[in-house]
Amino acid sequence: MKKEEKNLQSLESKLTRFQAPHTYAIIFFVIIAMWLLTFVIPAGKFTTHEVEYTDASGAVKTKTVLMAETFRYAYNFDTEKLSASLNTLSSDAAKLEELGVDPAALSDFLATDQASWSQDALDAVGLTDPVLYDLFGDSIYDMSQKLHNTATLWGTDDYGGFGVLNYLFEGLVTGDKYGSAIGIVALILVVGGAFGIIMRTGAVEAGIYAFIKKSRGLERYSLPLLFFLFALGGATFGMSEECIPFAMVMVPFVIAMGYDSIVAITVTFVAAQVGNATSWMNPFGVAVAQGIAEIPILSGAPFRITMFVVITAAAAGYMMFYAEKVRKNPHHSAVYEMDAYFRNKITEESEGVHSEFKLGHKLVLLDMAAVLIWIVWGVTQKGYYIPEIASQFFVMGFVAGVIAIIFKLNGMTVNEMASAFQSGVADLAGTAVVVGMAKGILLVLGGSDATVASSLNTILYGMGTAIGGLPVVMTGWLMYVFQSLFNLVVTSNSGQAALTMPIMAPLADIVGVSRQVAVLAYQLGSGFVDAFTPCSASLLGVLGVARINWMKWAKFQIKMQGFLFLLGSIFVIIAVSINFS
Repeated sequence: MKKEEKNLQSLESKLTRFQAPHTYAIIFFVIIAMWLLTFVIPAGKFTTHEVEYTDASGAVKTKTVLMAETFRYAYNFDTEKLSASLNTLSSDAAKLEELGVDPAALSDFLATDQASWSQDALDAVGLTDPVLYDLFGDSIYDMSQKLHNTATLWGTDDYGGFGVLNYLFEGLVTGDKYGSAIGIVALILVVGGAFGIIMRTGAVEAGIYAFIKKSRGLERYSLPLLFFLFALGGATFGMSEECIPFAMVMVPFVIAMGYDSIVAITVTFVAAQVGNATSWMNPFGVAVAQGIAEIPILSGAPFRITMFVVITAAAAGYMMFYAEKVRKNPHHSAVYEMDAYFRNKITEESEGVHSEFKLGHKLVLLDMAAVLIWIVWGVTQKGYYIPEIASQFFVMGFVAGVIAIIFKLNGMTVNEMASAFQSGVADLAGTAVVVGMAKGILLVLGGSDATVASSLNTILYGMGTAIGGLPVVMTGWLMYVFQSLFNLVVTSNSGQAALTMPIMAPLADIVGVSRQVAVLAYQLGSGFVDAFTPCSASLLGVLGVARINWMKWAKFQIKMQGFLFLLGSIFVIIAVSINFS
């Protein structure tokens, strides 16, 4: 018995000394695992086309989507068959004119050494891969061996410059100012600087203590209310990266009320993803998916609104169950030691701050509220996105700094204002790097371009077709499972819709499930998992703000994910049973 107790104590000692891996380390090993996967899974590709859809504001927009029936594996050309087919084509002047191919350019190509023939050379003639596939199908390829599109250690031109060991750089510079990664990186840095100024004014701390003083005993009501408000933000305009600045405010606020940083992230980011998953009008998610699936935009709203109310209430209840355990015994918190930073900071800054809630403090908080309303209005009414949102936050920080100088809050000067902005940027620099790393996971699988042969396309097609031929309830549920798994890697709502809905919509027709159910499975899968996956730049951003290790977060969130998945499954089954359409 004593020996068993000694062994148990030894095990507990080892577990105590165990340090959860750093987020950077987790992503690195995920990158390696995905890279090795590309040696096993052959590359596949699709043909794409433009489809029109009507967004939530009624505007007609276009989206590039893949054509599910065009999936094919990547093969080398069979030059003899290709030569014969192109020679036949060259004699058909009408067809060449229809395709916009210059006969002379095609003749020059045919005169070159067949060993030098490549898709790039054919592209120059006007015979792109989709055109060739439409003309000749698989007949011009050597189908004896499927090709693998695997990145080298160093970036090469044939893989878009991406290499396994430069995943950080390529991840950081991927995209444009309107999306991940570079747009989100810039947004994070600007937001960090703006809130650096606001936090230096002392207005947030003063407001927190004024609220706590007036709401003693009402904490259990304020948190569910905040959860509902953030869920509404997710439902109405797809709130995600916008949670990062809110988290900067909510973490010290929630900790000061006796809870922990996990509760703060749950009441902000998780709530927003619950709203996103159950939305009836998110212009970047459900509206895009409905447009691609060719069903009326905002259709099925009553069912989705009911789902939003039920799941939001249940998720808020789950959060409060955990929150009350922490409030009664702070040592129950999984991040008790990590939160010491915020507890100490609150203690250090509390003297003289909460004794008087000055006019200057109120004006700074009013500035914050006004800009946040401005952001919501801009996103929902004017289509503002990352560039505009970043500028709005910059204005917020600048105005707060001017107010602090005028009212002499914390001795603010112009130089102090600049220094505070710099400190805020520095605080989120590590988070910005994580965003680039997370993007590298997608790049190592070949990227999200459906027309470029990649292992990701093959995974998408294989998982999509595997769920066919089953009972309709099972098929609908497996669609939800598939979308949840796919969201572990592709966290963009509109991107996931563009990649998966062209397959899921016709698959729904084949198996007898309504396309509305396919959209429902998409939105639930692409919403909840965003609060868990380490590939989510927004999640890593809010965790960075809260100083929470992803492994600690995952330990808490995996249980909540199970709870949310159960609720989502129930609604998918109900939707299939009532033929939701």
